[in-house]
Amino acid sequence: MEGKDPVKVIRDALSRTLVFYYPFAGRLREGHGRKLMVDCTAEGVLFIEADADVTLDQFGEALETPFPFSKELLYNVPGSDGIVGCPLLLIQVTRFKCGGFTLGIRVNHTMCDATGFTQFTIALAEIARGAHQPSVLPIWQRELLSARNPPRITCNHREFDKDKDMVEWKTITGSIENMIERFFFFGPTDIASLCNLVLNNQVGSETEYTTFELITACLWRCLTKALQLPPEKQFRMGCIVNARARFNPQIPIGYYGNVLAFPVAVSTVEKLCENPFTYAVELIKKAKAEVTEEYMHSLADLLVINGRPLGTVAWSFIASKLSRIGFRKVDFGWGNAVHGGLTGGNAFGELYLMDYENAKNGEEGVLVPLYLPANAMERFAKELDGMLRNPNQAIKSARSQTILKSSL
Repeated sequence: MEGKDPVKVIRDALSRTLVFYYPFAGRLREGHGRKLMVDCTAEGVLFIEADADVTLDQFGEALETPFPFSKELLYNVPGSDGIVGCPLLLIQVTRFKCGGFTLGIRVNHTMCDATGFTQFTIALAEIARGAHQPSVLPIWQRELLSARNPPRITCNHREFDKDKDMVEWKTITGSIENMIERFFFFGPTDIASLCNLVLNNQVGSETEYTTFELITACLWRCLTKALQLPPEKQFRMGCIVNARARFNPQIPIGYYGNVLAFPVAVSTVEKLCENPFTYAVELIKKAKAEVTEEYMHSLADLLVINGRPLGTVAWSFIASKLSRIGFRKVDFGWGNAVHGGLTGGNAFGELYLMDYENAKNGEEGVLVPLYLPANAMERFAKELDGMLRNPNQAIKSARSQTILKSSL
């Protein structure tokens, strides 16, 4: 690719990719009952060409999240970050003096989930490398997840409980000005420690858990203590679940819309803190298992009946796994990327579990950005260290693998 301009290559590929993903070139409109729809106006997407007077080496030896200068590498065009009537994609290609470049993308989440977004990015890269069409052709077919007629809510959806005690919740969590961001890495030893905590509490046959379940339960428990919540309050942890495989027949390959649910695990603060760690893990596992094909149909019906309501915010956190998305392996013709992932800057109440390679020792693990009030962040770090570094906890690496699923 020497001598080729990444801006021209990617911009041309984008124009051809949008022939297949033409809804991205339209605009969202809001209809009756707050129903969102795509008006295929062909107004296009936003594309920014930029140059930076630096080399990639100047960013440091190890490129880590949060990526430096992310606001400059993905400029927020004024008036473009709304939901209705705004461009659905914002893309910026920035050239460096050394010949390298970055590709920054912002996508309207209403259009697709992480799986769908990855599919679009891979298609863009394939066409940039000379393909005439994507290897996986996109499927719109949003009627697959339309509400039934008549709509009927058949499952319990605690994720839409009415927000209670919102004033007290805001008082406890503090103002935005007091928030700080910090990143926590869970390596193989940390995962083994969480497995051992479960093993020490299990009676009888051993249940299998995923890394996601273990880490999310750990975060939930540490957050509960760090925020010093009243013991009688119910504190919830939502889990983003990709429900594609929960349908029979499965959602077809190529479908790039949202196929997500976010069931919640709920517990009083007192029970969460006083019960063994396994209690929290089991609640997370049970919440994820609630997502079935019927649950998804019930969810679609609920959204229609209640006019696209917002999920519960007060006394809640929500965790999402961003594993195997594979941004680093997307090849636009110059080979794999040296860095790929979120830019950082998540909001309070949101937890992202990302595959990550620790630059210090090369360990593969999970990175979690966390956004908390400064005093709560200090307490959280102390609680987490206490869970992972318990001197009385013997390492049982061989046995711990029997309860850990390979899947996140």
